[in-house]
Amino acid sequence: MSKKTHTVIKWLSIILSIALLAFGLPFYFGYGNPLPFINPDYTLWDNIWLTIFPIMFIGLAFGCKWQKLGGWLVTVSVGAGLLLGLLIEGELVFHMLVPLSVGVLFLFAGYKD
Repeated sequence: MSKKTHTVIKWLSIILSIALLAFGLPFYFGYGNPLPFINPDYTLWDNIWLTIFPIMFIGLAFGCKWQKLGGWLVTVSVGAGLLLGLLIEGELVFHMLVPLSVGVLFLFAGYKD
């Protein structure tokens, strides 16, 4: 990978991460009962994602400075959520592929350094 390509991947992942944080955090906090208090009124599926979202948001924030750490936090947490979704609900949450792709971009940028 050339230096120019690496720079483009790094900045693209940072810009997408900031956009996801700006768009996702208001929805997360507006959900009504964000963690650390799991709500027994919600389904297991909802509580799983309420557990994953803070880890994903922390990974997106850390990825702007430390790409490897942020990439691993995002890809592992979102990947686990997608896998559990397939196992528990039998469906794939397609919109969560966006943060997963940002996590993968962070890993590409982090391991190039």
